[in-house]
Amino acid sequence: MAEPNGFCAGVRRAIAMVERALDIHGAPVYVRKEIVHNHYVVRALERRGAVFVDSEQEVPEGAVCLFSAHGVAPAVRAGAHARRLRTIDATCPLVSKVHQEARRFARNGRTVLLVGHAAHEEVEGTYGEAPDRTVVVEDEADARGLDLPRDTPVALLTQTTLSVAETAGITRVLRERFHDLVTPADSDICYASTNRQVAVRQVARRSDLVLVVGSRNSSNSLRMVEVARDTGTPAHLVPEVSELRESWLAGGAVDTVGVSAGASAPQILIDELLARLDELGFHEVGPVRTAVEDVEFAMPAHLTADRGPG
Repeated sequence: MAEPNGFCAGVRRAIAMVERALDIHGAPVYVRKEIVHNHYVVRALERRGAVFVDSEQEVPEGAVCLFSAHGVAPAVRAGAHARRLRTIDATCPLVSKVHQEARRFARNGRTVLLVGHAAHEEVEGTYGEAPDRTVVVEDEADARGLDLPRDTPVALLTQTTLSVAETAGITRVLRERFHDLVTPADSDICYASTNRQVAVRQVARRSDLVLVVGSRNSSNSLRMVEVARDTGTPAHLVPEVSELRESWLAGGAVDTVGVSAGASAPQILIDELLARLDELGFHEVGPVRTAVEDVEFAMPAHLTADRGPG
């Protein structure tokens, strides 16, 4: 069992904010996009009265609307204001940091090179901070093909859920391409993504098969599968225990199974997978701990006050 695994501080905070908003305001509370990328979490919150929508324009005027942990563009905030929505911002503080960097670099006249997946909500939000000065770079081919002079002042920002290895090649190409490239003082890739990648890599080196609990739209979970495979060990994403294929374990080639979970995967899904593996003959569970996480992100004061529904 790779440790750390499962919920990170930003995910815990975002889920708690939806739950607290329901306690204070009562149902329905609207959430723009999935609060975090996990189907089990979304369904559980729906049962409590959360309503997930694709756009703030779908929220009734004057209603309570939460922004997801992945962040939103200023245009979304403006749209919510125009509809007089009572907004609650559950953006992960580490994502907010990247937004602040994008604004600062753009104000300073730099072109922001945003490394990430263009269709991911986090990238959409960061891009929206300075769309006229931001270029999304998805891979090394994009980096090589940028139609910008070599002396263009540029700044390099990164989607928080990528892998260090995934961004290293892109960063190398961009440093070769541009003479005036700056980066933030601290890496944009979040501590939780890095910690889980390091742990799953260590587990993969000691395993015949790696299983990562996480939803298919969870970027950090998908990166963990890739990191495990990069070691040469077969690895699969397991959104829930019903999707575990016994054929992965058949044939006598698997003596040791490595298990981890993405930063938005709840403990119940991990426990269900371990229970099923136990039924299949994998009884002993040993931890492989590569880091200890003690990070906590506080909720806004208006959600922590002792208030009843209203």
